[in-house]
Amino acid sequence: MAKEKRVKKAAAIGRDFRTQAELHAMLLPGTICILLFSIIPLFGLLIAFKSFKASMGFTGIFTSQWNNFKNFTQVFRSSQFLPMIKNTLGINLIGQTISILVTIGFALLLNEIRSVKMKSLVQTVTYMPHFLSWVVFGGLCINILSPNGGIVNLILMGLKIIEKPIIFLAEPQYFWAIAIVTALIKDLGWGAILYLAAIAGIDTGLYEAATIDGAGRWQKMRYVTVPGIMPTIMIMLIFAIAGMLNNNFTQIYVFQNVLNQSASQVIDTYVYEIGLQQFQFGVGTAVSLMKSVLAVILLVLANFASNKLTDTGLF
Repeated sequence: MAKEKRVKKAAAIGRDFRTQAELHAMLLPGTICILLFSIIPLFGLLIAFKSFKASMGFTGIFTSQWNNFKNFTQVFRSSQFLPMIKNTLGINLIGQTISILVTIGFALLLNEIRSVKMKSLVQTVTYMPHFLSWVVFGGLCINILSPNGGIVNLILMGLKIIEKPIIFLAEPQYFWAIAIVTALIKDLGWGAILYLAAIAGIDTGLYEAATIDGAGRWQKMRYVTVPGIMPTIMIMLIFAIAGMLNNNFTQIYVFQNVLNQSASQVIDTYVYEIGLQQFQFGVGTAVSLMKSVLAVILLVLANFASNKLTDTGLF
């Protein structure tokens, strides 16, 4: 009997080992890709502290001279430093605030639609822009804002608000609004998916109890739905704060030109300009490194505040 138990145990261990080996084998390609494209390239961060030149080649990452943080001081002394920080934080702070509030409101209203066909139609129309690249969507927006037959100028002139067409992308004062509104339109439907999923997870018994107590639709939305999705709202808020220094590079690049650069130059476009166009890889790497460190700090602080205030956080 004891021998049979040992044989069965050994067989079970063997099967478990084979199963684990198969799972590990499936993970191997992904692990190799992460190693090759995410871990090994981290050695490139060394050039943020070195006098690296492209002519040195790959070995220059290790052989170039240390420069005592000159790449970082060059960034801080740049005439573009304060404007790009202002533009980055301004577009993100205003944009994320509006985006979160509007997306939550849209998800709440979308959840109240009782007609399945109407709800599907609204979802399809609002989800569609998300699947267009910024090159395509941005091109459409540029045509809409065009002074030569653009629908926005035609409407404004038709309403007698303006007398002649406005070249929106040539005026820096309009750039923030263009960036914020176009980003909101493009990702409104997609962003609402998370909140709709959170709403679907709310216990229906709470709505039934609220109905028995005489609560109307708006009261149930306020006292049942919103508190029920609050953990999701806080998680999205944490991600928004952590990404405060990140702009959608493609979006900004599509709308940016020489005339509006004072309002459109953000950290990401500065890294592209200084690193890839001017071949100052050390300076570009220094900016990216600072941005990444600050993003981690913002993530930790936002998560700490969320845990203290709402007992909800990422970790």
